[in-house]
Amino acid sequence: MELKFQENFLWGAAKSGPQTEGRFKKQHDNVFDYDFDNYQERFWGAIGPDTASNFFNDFREDIKLMKAAGLKSIRTSIQWSRLIDDLEKNTLNEKAVDFYNAIINEFIAQGIRPMINLNHFDLPVELLHRYGGWDSRHVVDLYAGFAAKCFAEFSDRVIDWFTFNEPMVVVECGYLLGFHYPDIVDGKKAVQVAYHLQLASALAIEQYRKINQNPEGRIGIILNLTPAYPATEKIEDLKAAEMADLWQNRLFLDASVTGEFPEELVKILSEENVLWSAESADIKCIKENKIDLLGVNYYHPSRLQEPEYSSDSLAQDWRPDKYYAPYNKRGVRMNADRGWEIHPQTIYEIAKRIQEDYGNIPWFISENGMGVENEERFKNEEGQIQDDYRITFTIEHLYWLHKAIQEGSNCFGYHVWTPIDCWSWRNSYKNRYGLISLNVHTQVKTLKKSAYWYKNLTDSSLLQVPNSILEKYDEVLKN
Repeated sequence: MELKFQENFLWGAAKSGPQTEGRFKKQHDNVFDYDFDNYQERFWGAIGPDTASNFFNDFREDIKLMKAAGLKSIRTSIQWSRLIDDLEKNTLNEKAVDFYNAIINEFIAQGIRPMINLNHFDLPVELLHRYGGWDSRHVVDLYAGFAAKCFAEFSDRVIDWFTFNEPMVVVECGYLLGFHYPDIVDGKKAVQVAYHLQLASALAIEQYRKINQNPEGRIGIILNLTPAYPATEKIEDLKAAEMADLWQNRLFLDASVTGEFPEELVKILSEENVLWSAESADIKCIKENKIDLLGVNYYHPSRLQEPEYSSDSLAQDWRPDKYYAPYNKRGVRMNADRGWEIHPQTIYEIAKRIQEDYGNIPWFISENGMGVENEERFKNEEGQIQDDYRITFTIEHLYWLHKAIQEGSNCFGYHVWTPIDCWSWRNSYKNRYGLISLNVHTQVKTLKKSAYWYKNLTDSSLLQVPNSILEKYDEVLKN
């Protein structure tokens, strides 16, 4: 079967500054730079962000490769720790301004639309050590000042802006689960950080409305949505999935799109005495500065059940997962390398939810991809990685996305993660996601089979769906 996407559908890929540029000539360390310098044993292969994929030096050649892979747009980010010299006064580093101008101009010259994100987990570490990072209201104001500098310098050419990528990852990995520096496990602090990230997004949008130089310009946020499926229809499991949805999805989604936090979540946090500290003027700012467009990162769903222990028994140590526990459903497809379920149908459910519950706001898939270990084992005799698994993964997700678009979902684009194999925080290069392979030691970059496939797709906007996939999902639709 051949599925046609709209002519102006925005095909692209997503990456970030801290994962690709390397630390060359940066003025400040971000939290991951500091983490690697002090705790290298936490990083897979003891490989840090020093060089990454050398985008700082190779960006012109890299952008040519991205064009060869059929990319019509790229979402990347500006590093706060690179752009700003004096973090208190928000003074610009002129060489960094030149660097980001050169990147934006090169993308445009190559016919690729640059979409710019302002924060991809990479808080300058000085602001964490000096003030407490996102737990500090002062850091929120400093971020708004940094955002204003970006809009003043680059909004004449950049149409699409995003305030944050996956703010819930900052909250959970840095303040609940101990996966990212500062490795804090403190539920009340996590709630305050979540509120401050939402406020920072609203303050940046407020600045954008004042400074934007582009009549076509728009600003949004990138959220990782993980729909929650209950293990059974028992009321306890249904409540567990509902709480996970409130915390993991609706906290930032509701506040960003509607300007208000979910009432049910606010009530729970208040009853637990962990509700954020907020000023009325800030709540007003969040209400008045809603997003124009939404980016959705989707990789896997959540499957949840009633927790083993009652919430009352854990009242002294508040964490959102006191209300729910993971459920391992038998028979699901898994990406064994990453440990994530592969469930393309969920992308359809996300699309319908945005359509029906969030005013059908303009949105796009801002990340979707498959990370695989040791891809060298899939090289053919010519040295090209034969990543058919990635092609199948993408076809399946696009099949369900196309179905939602045909039913009226206001989705305008799809971005894979990522154009070139990139450094990925403490996972480093353990899992590869790129359309283009990277030799970490030589920095040689080579198009994979999926890159040629993606170019054929993006040039035609025609998705060829094999009968094997159609037959599988015909059964799903019947049931």
